[in-house]
Amino acid sequence: METSSDLNRVGIALTQAGKPFEATAVFDKAISLDKDNPILYLNKGLSARKTGNYEDAARCFEKAIDLRSNFSDAWAALGLVHYESGRLETAERCYARALEGERKSETLNNLGVVYFNQERYEDARRRFEEAVSLSPFFSDALYNLRDVCVELNDLQAAAEAERAIRLLKAC
Repeated sequence: METSSDLNRVGIALTQAGKPFEATAVFDKAISLDKDNPILYLNKGLSARKTGNYEDAARCFEKAIDLRSNFSDAWAALGLVHYESGRLETAERCYARALEGERKSETLNNLGVVYFNQERYEDARRRFEEAVSLSPFFSDALYNLRDVCVELNDLQAAAEAERAIRLLKAC
């Protein structure tokens, strides 16, 4: 008999193989076996997001959060869905909630992007700098840091970020 853990692994593999519709069906089966497992809802939501079904993805992430209120990965994923749907203030709240539990460079970078799009450049810069301090080779955060420094007219800091980007490319 397949367990929810076995099905979760299969669903993850299908998602990574570019088969999110198939993965979603596998996660549904896993959830039928273990309705209180927030990780299954998170993974189903990640697959649903890859299909473009943001509403289903958001429902899955919200269910994961209902089951584990401090689930940083689910908060961050929900933030991404809201960002991609153009709901910047909601995305900001979700990312901030994710960061309360765990400071991850990707979440910091994503929150910085929200701030950048809101033209809150100083806030964006702080998030990008923290993302780079946690992950010095995080190219997206370096590009974003460079861009926000240009917006802030801090050309020296922008040039430093550009040098770091070039070093990364050279490796």
